[in-house]
Amino acid sequence: MDYLGKKYKMVSSENFDDFMCALGVGFITRMAANAISPTVEFKKDGDFYILVTSSTFKTTESKFILGEECIEERADGVEVKSVYTLEGNVLKQVQRDVDGMEVIYIREFGPEEMTAIMKVKDVTCTRVYKVVT
Repeated sequence: MDYLGKKYKMVSSENFDDFMCALGVGFITRMAANAISPTVEFKKDGDFYILVTSSTFKTTESKFILGEECIEERADGVEVKSVYTLEGNVLKQVQRDVDGMEVIYIREFGPEEMTAIMKVKDVTCTRVYKVVT
């Protein structure tokens, strides 16, 4: 788990606007979100894992216990329920909003890079992050 506590800065993003459209995110919020390069940090505090995504636009923090449902707020302000699982260096998050729309996030952490694959409906977005030194 040498990836815990490292910060990863986004260096590329593919299909993010379509992903946000599928979520129902408004035009102005999408434009702002497309203009930033967030940083992701994954850390552990006791039994809890913490996933922090920060940018000049907004910072979100998810605190969870693996395998247990948690309530959190998506970056666009929508309240959702998520379940996180961790297999090796792959963090999987299954998220549902109040209408039952499911979003799947798969984050694969490496020593120098993290890849995030996000799926909603028939849309897949891939974002690549590099370790910040």
